[in-house]
Amino acid sequence: MITGIIMASGFSERMGKDKLLLEIDGMKMVERVIRACVNSSLDRTILVYRKEEVKRIGEKYRIETIYNPNAHLGQSESMKLGIRKALHSRAYMFLVGDQPFINSMLIDRLIEEFEKQEHSIIVPSYNGRNGTPTIFSSKHRDELLRVKGDKGGRDVLKANIDSVKWVYIEDERLGMDMDSLEDLEGVIL
Repeated sequence: MITGIIMASGFSERMGKDKLLLEIDGMKMVERVIRACVNSSLDRTILVYRKEEVKRIGEKYRIETIYNPNAHLGQSESMKLGIRKALHSRAYMFLVGDQPFINSMLIDRLIEEFEKQEHSIIVPSYNGRNGTPTIFSSKHRDELLRVKGDKGGRDVLKANIDSVKWVYIEDERLGMDMDSLEDLEGVIL
């Protein structure tokens, strides 16, 4: 079982407003990520949230939701909550709620690479830049559960570089995350 863990409990500090609830092409940003997961071949999807409105969007799609009471401690807390909820998964795909152009085809392509069982970590590369979503085999579970602060699996990736498969993604837009108002310029219609 591969579980998708959507990390959606940040504070949007650089944006100045809750970016997950901003609309792009008539749909809230986090909902676009949820829909991509639901329409993909992920076996299970978990949404880690901080705001009730984000939770309600997850419930609309009948996915599991977990409240993150420690969101102030950084992204690692969302990651760990999701892992603990899905301890019996053989792999975890970590997604961020502010990547509105992600789609189910990208998710499925990364899963296909993981299913080849040649590598235990799958990372998309957008024009030479590592991005998300990433997949980590459950063999890295304990390492991931030890991560602290506002980072995901970056340190685990670096410590297991020989286990990483980078997947070149031609469409850079798929990997765009929205952190600031400048990122949104020309995107929100």
